[in-house]
Amino acid sequence: MKVLLFNGSPHKNGCTYTALDEIAKTLKEEGIESEIYQIGIKSLTPCRACGACAKIGKCVISDDDVNNFVEYAKDFDGFIFGSPVHYGSACGGITAFMDRVFFSALLSGRMNYFRHKPGSAIVSARRSGTTAALDQLNKYFTISEMPIISGRYWNMVHGHTPDEVIQDEEGMQNMRILARNMAWHLKCLDAAKKAGVPMPKEEEIVFTNFIR
Repeated sequence: MKVLLFNGSPHKNGCTYTALDEIAKTLKEEGIESEIYQIGIKSLTPCRACGACAKIGKCVISDDDVNNFVEYAKDFDGFIFGSPVHYGSACGGITAFMDRVFFSALLSGRMNYFRHKPGSAIVSARRSGTTAALDQLNKYFTISEMPIISGRYWNMVHGHTPDEVIQDEEGMQNMRILARNMAWHLKCLDAAKKAGVPMPKEEEIVFTNFIR
């Protein structure tokens, strides 16, 4: 079993990484493999809402890592997306990335790479805006039939530097609790699969609007 930890921060070893690293250490203690995926400062084009992914089977924008990530994701059993808080929301890089990842996966027929796999979001902030950023990120999971894994508090750490994040004892403890909850959920899914419990029945997706 493997969990992909996504670092949406432009800083490779910053505050968000510090939280994800604590999660990785705890997952290892629980016998779960993990890997940190870093987007860094690479240029990311936002979604064009062109719908071309439904025709060509992937995002039409090909000069960044979005298409590679979608294919890479199919080999993982769970996901944790981490972001710093910028202006009370998730940072621009991870927003553009996740918009295109989940939209193109849906329209290209590759949503099974994510569907029914547990997902979680964690955020880091100097001071505030954390709950708004978490609400934003969690919506990618709820629209994708992904169970959301929580800790015992909202999944956040505070600090202006990695050293300050480490001093946030409650936040770091919650990263460990989140990791253990993720490990437990994955082990339950594995046990259910071995016991022959079927996956939920799928229906053809219906799209409607409110115009009469």
